[in-house]
Amino acid sequence: MSSKAPSTQQLSEYLKHAKGRTRTAIRIGQVWEECLKRLRQKAISTNVTGPSLDLTTLSSEVGCDVPAPVVTCDNSPYRTITGDCNNRRSPALGAANRALARWLPAEYEDGLALPFGWTPGKTRNGFRIPLAREVSNQIASYLSEDVLDQNRSLLFMLWGQIVDHDLDFSPDTEMGSSEYSKEQCDKYCIQGDNCFPIMFPEDDPKVKTQGKCMPFFRAGFVCPAPPYQTLAREQINALTSFLDASLVYGPEPSLARSLRNLSSPLGLMAVNQEVWDHGLAFLPFDNKKPSPCKFINTTANVPCFQGGDSRTSEHTLLSSSHTLFVREHNRLAGELKRLNPQWDGEKLYQEARKILGAFMQIITFRDYLPILLGVEMQKWIPPYRGYNESVDPRISNVFTFAFRFGHMEVPSSIFRLDENYQPWGPEAELPMHTLFFNTWRMVQDGGNDPLVRGLLARKSKLVKQNKMMTGELRNKLFQPTQKIHGFDLAAINIQRGRDHGMPGYNSWRGFCDLLQPRTLEELGAVLKNKMLAKKFLDLYGTPDNIDIWIGATAEPLIERGRVGPLLACLLGKQFQKIRDGDRFWWENPGVFTEKQRDSLKKVSFSRLVCDNTHITKVPLNPFQANSYPQDFVDCSSIEKLDLSPWASVGN
Repeated sequence: MSSKAPSTQQLSEYLKHAKGRTRTAIRIGQVWEECLKRLRQKAISTNVTGPSLDLTTLSSEVGCDVPAPVVTCDNSPYRTITGDCNNRRSPALGAANRALARWLPAEYEDGLALPFGWTPGKTRNGFRIPLAREVSNQIASYLSEDVLDQNRSLLFMLWGQIVDHDLDFSPDTEMGSSEYSKEQCDKYCIQGDNCFPIMFPEDDPKVKTQGKCMPFFRAGFVCPAPPYQTLAREQINALTSFLDASLVYGPEPSLARSLRNLSSPLGLMAVNQEVWDHGLAFLPFDNKKPSPCKFINTTANVPCFQGGDSRTSEHTLLSSSHTLFVREHNRLAGELKRLNPQWDGEKLYQEARKILGAFMQIITFRDYLPILLGVEMQKWIPPYRGYNESVDPRISNVFTFAFRFGHMEVPSSIFRLDENYQPWGPEAELPMHTLFFNTWRMVQDGGNDPLVRGLLARKSKLVKQNKMMTGELRNKLFQPTQKIHGFDLAAINIQRGRDHGMPGYNSWRGFCDLLQPRTLEELGAVLKNKMLAKKFLDLYGTPDNIDIWIGATAEPLIERGRVGPLLACLLGKQFQKIRDGDRFWWENPGVFTEKQRDSLKKVSFSRLVCDNTHITKVPLNPFQANSYPQDFVDCSSIEKLDLSPWASVGN
């Protein structure tokens, strides 16, 4: 990124950049794929038969068998930062920097790595592949006002993103994207290597302002695992697959250390030493220069924040919640030190981290998933029966698309509210696109409290078939200022699905034992909307080809839930695996004592707000839509987390 105003692509790259061990794993994956390609070409030209390729030797030659330092597993009561050693039988299961799991085999144009839509004129199941942007324009767009969800607060939308950023991240590929090829991609829309540009239809208004395309770079991938039954490209998950608050602590030991305050023996996370939020801590600034956040308001000159996830400063609401979590860690560490003066910094850090991890799990499973999955909650996530070491907890590739349904819940603007939950300041309402990389609003324009109040007292957008994604995300993604052109999040989601070799809509319906529509009538019945079904078939020709993200999010919502039947299945299956395959799950006997578990049952998001802001009035149920003052109570009536069961015996 130059010191001049960055392009949208550079802003997006700041978030999608691979670091540390992730970068190494992706590079080795790329060397493997390139070697395989060349050896195969050689084999074809010299008539050598296929099986003579010794994949095991190639794998070891390239360095595939040592992508991460070997971890020796001990009997520690704490998780490793990387997620290794959770499963004793298979220590790498669920660890960071491994391939996402495949629940169905990958589908690539060439069977190996090329996405559908790569080769002009090449069909899928006999039909042309529509441009991702064309699908976005025809299916996802709307011009009128949002319809707000009368039963869900804005926190409901944000919590989905928080959980997603705790579970999965596939950064962009590194090698093969020289400055020259990036420019070729960005300026001239030249497809090749890692560049898979999102072309605009000829009649698209963006053609006049942005040229022929939006640049798009393919996701990082890793070496295939023996016994090499498939050599299809497998995308990386740079995070641990466990719900473990890794978005606060980081998935890599070096990052985890740099986020701590190691100068004090109190087990604290590092906080900002330059600026404060009315006496409360902000996150530390990220010292990478130049910082994209400074470009948003050059006068304010406020850099991006640093957190356990590289997307911490993606938008102001996300930074706001990261801030609450770091404050809570430090509050917990301080309380534990008062109870146990003899504990050292490491013990305090690990115990506070363990409690915050449990907090993430409880809020997600007790408060969030039941109002997401509605009547199907019990079907997919039955009551907990204990840890099962034969459950595979890895995040599936399809889940990274299924969980993007939340992009449809983002409203076109957010509100900052004062102590009486009335609009705060001269710019109380901020259009969503102005929040990208916007740390200065928090630091110099009101602090965290007005944003948190907006989360509690304003509503999420309701997903409607004729109002899918706000133009703020569909035309102005990463366009925080007027100087640069925005991206289209719907088109990116569709293109990314093709990049990942995602099977089509009907394959996933079949996977979930749901009817697979073949005709206009059948698709109309599934969608309960014949007009929408016709739009889909005009674009795709067959329901088999519909891209999973747009097809699944278009389904009508299940009763009392906020997703359709296909998403309920994919999300439900994944969350059950995350819970049952996690040895450190908070309810698993031996992780916490019975008294500690009884205490933890009382945690709530409202209490987190009371303990870590100057806000004194909060809703009893923060995920539901709440009106002030009738749905709000004083902080004194919200139960506190009783930490006395953490006091060591003989203290």
